[in-house]
Amino acid sequence: MRSIRARTLALVLGVLSLSLSLITYKGYRDAQHEIEELFDAQLAQTARLLAGLVGRGMAEREREEVQAMLDEALGLQFLPGGHGALSLGHRYEGKLAFQVFDEQGRLLLHSASAAHTLFSGLLAEVPAALADERLVGYHLLETEPFRWRVFALHDRIDRRWILVGEREDVRGELAGKIAQRSLLPDLVGLPLLALLVWLAIGCGLTPLERMVGLIRARDPNNLAPLLLAPLPRELEPVMAALNRLLLQVTQLLERERQLLAAAAHELRTPLAVLRIHAQNALEAPDPADRDEALRQLGPGVERATRVVGQLLALARLEPAAVQLNMIPLDLAVLLRNELAELTPLALAKRQELTLETSGAGGYELRGDAPSLAILVQNLVANAVQYTPDGGRVRLQLEAAADSLLLRVLDSGPGIPPALREKVFERFFREGGGQGAGLGLSIVRRAVELHGGEIALGESPLGGLEVSVYLPR
Repeated sequence: MRSIRARTLALVLGVLSLSLSLITYKGYRDAQHEIEELFDAQLAQTARLLAGLVGRGMAEREREEVQAMLDEALGLQFLPGGHGALSLGHRYEGKLAFQVFDEQGRLLLHSASAAHTLFSGLLAEVPAALADERLVGYHLLETEPFRWRVFALHDRIDRRWILVGEREDVRGELAGKIAQRSLLPDLVGLPLLALLVWLAIGCGLTPLERMVGLIRARDPNNLAPLLLAPLPRELEPVMAALNRLLLQVTQLLERERQLLAAAAHELRTPLAVLRIHAQNALEAPDPADRDEALRQLGPGVERATRVVGQLLALARLEPAAVQLNMIPLDLAVLLRNELAELTPLALAKRQELTLETSGAGGYELRGDAPSLAILVQNLVANAVQYTPDGGRVRLQLEAAADSLLLRVLDSGPGIPPALREKVFERFFREGGGQGAGLGLSIVRRAVELHGGEIALGESPLGGLEVSVYLPR
């Protein structure tokens, strides 16, 4: 179920239906119990009235008159010929029956709806029944085709047994009608309630619909924060998350634009130089001039390759692109592997490239091997590039309890103190290097990703000292 409104409506109506069903069932059971109590009370009351009506000295003629008056009071009279009875009152009246027996078990008085043998099962043996006081009270009597609820009363003074009964189907029919009439409003009102709940949920979801409409109507290039007021408390986290996402996308696009602009700017010069050398080589009439132009292509290609490599390294370390895989690794082993690849650069300039380790314990830390490798490559490549031929580049690795300290020292010209902070800016170059001015920016980004610090100072060798602190 995709719709929030439909899901909420189904849950609310389900809860309401279940609640109303339980309430109705409880009401039905209580009503049924109260009806049975009322009917039982009426049976007992009728029996006591009959006990007061039928006296010991009542003559036969008087008893017949009383019988006729009772039949009339119950809405019944005998049909001509003595066949059956005709209901003159309420249709439930004929379902009430009574019989009065004397101490010898003779039937003295009865209702027209009670045959002579209706309650004979209770008084099958009159002497034993008269002696059994347990007969007094309520009984269930099975007679064809009905089941009766019977109340037996024993008049000790007049020695009479009064039996009053009522058909069980009357009670069930009345309880069923009460339940039906109580359920009917629920069945009729549930669709109306569903409509009202649907409208109420729709009214409650209006702020969400406004937010959806605002987002849908937006231009794809519009990344400004969403402004929707008044805003319900439940939608505030959604709005904050959307605005945070829009801000991150804006920053990412801005970084991409800056990177593309910088790449176009930095690659324009080396590519233009390559084009000029290639054109000179094609147009040179003298073979010596042609060879010289071709030889000039080498440094130009090298510089363009270095610029592209640094731009790619910087792009990989951008917050939106980097995916660090922090694993336990040995920094000393990583340094040796990287220096083995960079040694040819130092040998080409007849430089001395060394690694010194000191400190107690090992050189293990949790870090991202690719980004740490980029860090070492840029530090060493910068030191080799700016150190003159025959100079020295030294790496020192020191271990402490909670951190590692990497120093890169060279015998080059160094960097003036006033420029040591600016060299971390992108595309800032100091001196006559052939790089793109991205090396130290890349290094600082890699250090930040590992929660470390980087500082520049004067090297004992006479050049620049770069100190990198990395937490274990």
